[in-house]
Amino acid sequence: MAGLIGKKIGMTSVFSVEGKNIPCTVIEAGPCVVTQVKTEETDGYNALQLGYGEKSEKKTTKAEFGHFKKAGTTPKRKVVEFHNTFQEEFNMGDIITVDIFHENDYVDVIGTSKGKGFQGVVKRHGFRGVGDSTHGQHNRSRAPGSLGASSWPSRVFKGMRMAGRTGNGTVTIENLLVIKIIPESNLLIVKGSVPGAKGSNVIIRKQWN
Repeated sequence: MAGLIGKKIGMTSVFSVEGKNIPCTVIEAGPCVVTQVKTEETDGYNALQLGYGEKSEKKTTKAEFGHFKKAGTTPKRKVVEFHNTFQEEFNMGDIITVDIFHENDYVDVIGTSKGKGFQGVVKRHGFRGVGDSTHGQHNRSRAPGSLGASSWPSRVFKGMRMAGRTGNGTVTIENLLVIKIIPESNLLIVKGSVPGAKGSNVIIRKQWN
């Protein structure tokens, strides 16, 4: 699937023709460098490996440095592979910009959600809590309540919603409408929210109609 690597800039809002205020996310999409071209003959499938963001040579391994040098580019911070469904043909070292997208396209955006740390069941799963605190309840308003069964099977079932680490996971938001494109700044404005914090990397995949 064709796409680009980008960075979440932040949120804003735009007014539609009807005068409605639409919440939008601003994404810096590319420019990305083609660091490897995979073909059916050599790799068994067609794909493009794209690199985004600059990485210092000090933090680059020799293997990575040689890989990027072969493509004729500097070390990149983020590398992602896309199945080659691009409408144009690209070679190693080519630059792909936000121009592959158009207004009113639909895209899927993949990002890493904000980490919340270790959280209880109320924040993590939306539990209501015990509720009334007038009948001898003490510090139980946000407790999960009973978890296990009785004498059989005498254990807590797997998959039980309990407290634990929240967030910091890969999240895909599908069918986001492209509201506007600003090519000179490589900016993509999409309708709705995108996972992750400001400045975090995201993957934008184009949907073909």
